[in-house]
Amino acid sequence: MPSNKLFALLVPIVSVLMGLIAGAIIMLVSGFSPIDGYTALWNGAFGDSYTIGETIRRSAPYILTGLSIAFAFRTGLFNIGAEGQVLVGWLAAVWVGITIDAPMYIHLPLAVLAAAVAGGLWAFVPGILKAKLGVHEVIVTIMMNYIALFTTNEIIRKVLTSGQTTTDSIAPSASLASEWMQSITFYSRLHYGILIALFAAAIMWFIIQRTTIGYELKSVGFNPHASRYAGMNVSKNIVLSMVIAGMFAGLAGAMEGLGTYGNMSVTAGFSNLGFDGIAVALLGANTAIGVVFAAFLFGALKEGAGEMPTGAGIPTELVDIIIALIIFFVASSYIIRWVIVRFKKEGK
Repeated sequence: MPSNKLFALLVPIVSVLMGLIAGAIIMLVSGFSPIDGYTALWNGAFGDSYTIGETIRRSAPYILTGLSIAFAFRTGLFNIGAEGQVLVGWLAAVWVGITIDAPMYIHLPLAVLAAAVAGGLWAFVPGILKAKLGVHEVIVTIMMNYIALFTTNEIIRKVLTSGQTTTDSIAPSASLASEWMQSITFYSRLHYGILIALFAAAIMWFIIQRTTIGYELKSVGFNPHASRYAGMNVSKNIVLSMVIAGMFAGLAGAMEGLGTYGNMSVTAGFSNLGFDGIAVALLGANTAIGVVFAAFLFGALKEGAGEMPTGAGIPTELVDIIIALIIFFVASSYIIRWVIVRFKKEGK
């Protein structure tokens, strides 16, 4: 049998390849050229410095929502509420960016911190309900996504504006925008948020792999009864895990509010950053480094999809089909493992 590390590396790679091959077959059946389609996808994601900047920019919130889902998974929890945590983090960051007047070295960190705290507090509710009452976190987090959507819409309309659908732009002192990054990417919207996202990935790795807290969180996730017998505070660790996961998702909201858009608008539906984060975490095998690579793949697919209708006449929805197929093959890891083992035996 392949080693666990080799298997963990091969499954995402094989899943991506199989997803791309299946996507090519769908293109052929639909009367499109796979070569033209994937060429357009590549050019849309990496064709020039501008598209590269946009791909990296789009990857930053995916890294953070992927980390949010992956952190909860590593500790035995299912944080399906990252979408709502993104929204409240986005709102908190913009609120601070609009209402506070301070120099950048105070204003920007405060806005970023506000987003993380808001996301953490939003995740605290399902965490405490799970820890104290045994309420399943999936049900609560799904419901809180909708609460976050409608609450943030009302706050934008009734508190931050006078009946308008978009807030004022944040102050320059709270912006993550980088003139240097924009200049080297032909004035894309690339901003300093990518550095925050990569730093957050390093933080997750350090917590999970190098701290006592991380050990306890994983232990509670594997077996809460044995952990309680060993003297660990299971309830505290469940709540702490959800709060940390929520903070990662809240930071993803800051990427959009302080970096890409500089404001927040009323929306009729979700941004899907949190839901896509589930796929990113799954493809990244719930590891920090895996999430980073998976997020860049998703950023490239989402950014490159915009070129497919004009470059090859292929609907952008096909990229969503390819992503769904990749997730399907990751979820079918047992089949992929069986195929790998068979090939290894035949090779011997």
